Amino acid sequence: MVRRLLPWHANLGKRLVKSPKIYLRDSGIFHALQGIGSNVQLLTHPKLGASWEGDALEQTVAALRPFELYFYEVHSSAELDLFLPTAGRRLGVEFKRQDAPKITRSMRVAWEDLQLDELWIVYPGTREYTIEPHITVKPLAALTGNDWGNQSE
Repeated sequence: MVRRLLPWHANLGKRLVKSPKIYLRDSGIFHALQGIGSNVQLLTHPKLGASWEGDALEQTVAALRPFELYFYEVHSSAELDLFLPTAGRRLGVEFKRQDAPKITRSMRVAWEDLQLDELWIVYPGTREYTIEPHITVKPLAALTGNDWGNQSE
């Protein structure tokens, strides 16, 4: 019911966050605990972004089935929602519930700190596009087959 996502630790000379992140793996339970009873309430709720991020993370992990998964965060600086050091490659994943997400300063810092081979910005849209070489905006539905982000009521 709960995913405990551990932080990536490396000796980078930075103050890294060392506490794990906790996600409820079932968005229905999260919505019930928040008192969200309908899709209309969800779409106007202040925790919509957190709900979407947690659900998108679970769907991405289920689709990719990585052996190791972490998050990366530097106190008051950079953050990356998901870091997958797999098979000698380093993939970063950032979840954004926006129509047209863009690369942020935080993503650039994480890119350099973690020496990523690739960065995906996963969003609820329908179009995949490249922002820069090795940095791609990907629809969640393309990864998982689930069209969660494009629901309306």
